Amino acid sequence: MAHEIRHDWTVEEIRAIHDLPLFELVYRAQTVHRAFFGDNKVQLCSLLSIKTGGCSEDCAYCPQAARYNTGVQAEKLMPVDEVLSKARQARDAGATRFCMGAAWREVRDNEHFDRILDMVRGVRDLGMEACATLGMLNEEQAKRLKSAGLSAYNHNLDTSEDHYDKIITTRTYDDRLRTLGNVRKAGISVCCGGIIGMGEPVEARCGMLMTLANQEIHPESVPVNALVAVEGTPLAGQARVETIEMVRMIATARILMPQSMVRLSAGRNQMNEEAQLLCMMAGANSIFFGEKLLTTGNPEYAADMALLAKAGIEPLAPNEASCDRHEDKHVHLQIA
Repeated sequence: MAHEIRHDWTVEEIRAIHDLPLFELVYRAQTVHRAFFGDNKVQLCSLLSIKTGGCSEDCAYCPQAARYNTGVQAEKLMPVDEVLSKARQARDAGATRFCMGAAWREVRDNEHFDRILDMVRGVRDLGMEACATLGMLNEEQAKRLKSAGLSAYNHNLDTSEDHYDKIITTRTYDDRLRTLGNVRKAGISVCCGGIIGMGEPVEARCGMLMTLANQEIHPESVPVNALVAVEGTPLAGQARVETIEMVRMIATARILMPQSMVRLSAGRNQMNEEAQLLCMMAGANSIFFGEKLLTTGNPEYAADMALLAKAGIEPLAPNEASCDRHEDKHVHLQIA
């Protein structure tokens, strides 16, 4: 196929790519990846929960929702100096992006938001990309985050619009799209992906990818998460996502959004080394590393570094990990 950057995909086209024989799908995705990135490198990102638990939302997958009995205790927003200490440790371990997550429905204009702005400034002063996920944002809040130096804002779609109300009822799909629009207007890089394994059909997975790929500008980062089923949540009984399902999603995302950083995110702790490498071969070029991914386990640092070394994969250096690393690169690729 003649590969070009498109914004007019249909669910049927995406399903046809997703369902290709696995070796053919991975081959196409790897070909696209090499054309746009041309290296065997991954970005190391660290994620810290700066305000854990007590969220008023009813996201069926989330152990931080106050209404579910998951053992996660509500905590106050962390002090700035403690967050920056964690960021410094992450930088010294090789992270080029530091992500800060707060369990809120939306950002409120108060001393907590001012404290987060100070965190963003501090992370940037450490020479790292600063990313945040704080719930819904209005235009003015997005502008203030941009002025503080925020590199990227994470706000996942989670699933397709058609399947959305089966997972969340306390906010709408349009609410999510509105926040993404405010982030984009402010000039902040968009980090937006979703979760598989929540009982959704394959069409819902493809529908989510269609919404992402048909945005006027593709998200600079696309996290692909496998559900980590937590006892006490409505989705506690869901079966573990199989490796091939993750590979298909990552490969399809790489083909649809060739310039994006595709992030192998939640669920990596459930994968063996070979599964993780297959995901990277399929186009994932960013991982979260460290002890935790918000409130669920994540592979340990030493194991991650050993895996990358054995595979000959290099971490991106800070000067290579800029949000606009591939902004001006356009490739027309003929795939047999």
